[in-house]
Amino acid sequence: MDLTTTFMGPYCTLLLAQMGADVVKVEAPAGDVLRYVGDERGTGMGPVFLNANRGKRSIALDLKRPEGRRALLRLVGRADVFVHNMRPEAVTRLGLHAEDVHAANPHTVYCVVRGFSSAGPYRDKAAYDDVIQASSGLAAVQGGPDGPTYIRTPVADKATGLMAVGAIAAALYRRERTGRGLAIEVPMLETMVAFTLLDQQGGYVFDPPRGPAGYARLNSPYRRPYRTADGHVGVMVYTDPQWRAFFELVGRPELAADPRFRTITARTLHVDELYRLLEEELRKRPTAEWLAAFDARGIAAMPVLTVPDLFSDEHLRATGMFEDVVHPSEGPLRFARFPVDFSGAAPVDLRPAPRLGEHGPEILAELGYVPEEIRALGLTDGHAPDVTLRHREDV
Repeated sequence: MDLTTTFMGPYCTLLLAQMGADVVKVEAPAGDVLRYVGDERGTGMGPVFLNANRGKRSIALDLKRPEGRRALLRLVGRADVFVHNMRPEAVTRLGLHAEDVHAANPHTVYCVVRGFSSAGPYRDKAAYDDVIQASSGLAAVQGGPDGPTYIRTPVADKATGLMAVGAIAAALYRRERTGRGLAIEVPMLETMVAFTLLDQQGGYVFDPPRGPAGYARLNSPYRRPYRTADGHVGVMVYTDPQWRAFFELVGRPELAADPRFRTITARTLHVDELYRLLEEELRKRPTAEWLAAFDARGIAAMPVLTVPDLFSDEHLRATGMFEDVVHPSEGPLRFARFPVDFSGAAPVDLRPAPRLGEHGPEILAELGYVPEEIRALGLTDGHAPDVTLRHREDV
C-alpha cells in the first residue's frame, strides 16, 4: 500500500513494483500533486508522474470520512507493506500510526519516509529535496566561489527512496522468521548526512579532528567534464599505471617520477595541478581520438551525453535499457527499465501509470465490497472527481 506523494515515496514503491510487488496507490480525492507537474494537456498525467507511478493501481479514498478510513484498514488486512510520507500531525489526525496499522494487521511492514527523524527537534518541519540538500551539507559541498548549489536532480528524494527499499526488504526477511511486521522510519536528513559524510567527512572521522573536512579530489574546482577540440569528455585517471600512461600519452613521461605525482597520497594533495593539466591537454585533440587513446590504456573515459543522446546510445540500445509502451490515455511512451537483472526470473510486465482512482472499484471488489458499498464511496467508474484546475492553481 502506497500512500506517498511527489518523488521520494513513489520512487521507492516504483522500485518495489519493478521487482514484482502489487502496489496499490491510495490517493486523496484530489490526487498526488505530482500528477499536475508538467501536465500541459490537463489530464492529471504529467511526465514525472507517468514515470514514477508505473506498475501501480490507484484508488482514491477520502480518509477524513469514516467509510474511507474503514476501506483503508480493510486494505491493510491484505497488505505486506504500508508506506507513507505524511507529516506527523496528519498521521495523528487520521489515526494511521504504526500501532493503528498493526492493530489491523500485525504482519504488515509499516514504513514512513519523512524529512527528519521523529527523535529530534526538527520532527515537525516541512521538508523537500532542496532543503535537505541544504541542511545535509550536500549543497555546500557542491558549491563553489558563488556559494552553495543544488544538484539538478532530487537526489535526496531518490537516495531516501532507495534506502527505504533496502529497509523494507530487510524487514520482510525478518518477518519471514518472526511472523511480525516492523515499524520503519526512513528520514531524509539523516540519510543524506550519512550519504554525504561517507566521502566528505575527511579529518572529522577522528575525534578530535586531525584535519579539514572534505575529499580534495572530489572537491577540486578543476574536476569537471573537460572540453576537447570538438566536444566534452568525462575522464578519470586514478591509479599509478593510469597516470604513467597519461603522462606518456601527452609527452610528459618525466612527471611520473615527480614527487608530487608518484603516489596516490601525493596526487591527492596536488590534485588541482593534475586536473589543470588534464584540462589543458584535452583541448588539443578531438573527442574520438581521446576516447580511443584512453580505451587502449585502460583509462576510464566517456563522452558527455545529453538526455536526448541517451536514447540513441549504442550500449543502452543493445542492453534494452528503454522500453516502449502505449498508455491507454496518453499514447506512446518511453521509459528506462529496471536496471537490475535477476538470473532465471521472468521480467515484470508493468501496468501503465494509473489515472486517478482508476482501479478503485476493482480493488474494493477484491476486498469483498458489493456494488452498493462501492457506489456509497463515490467509486462507480474508476475515476475520481475532476480536480485538475484546482491543483494546477496550487502548483
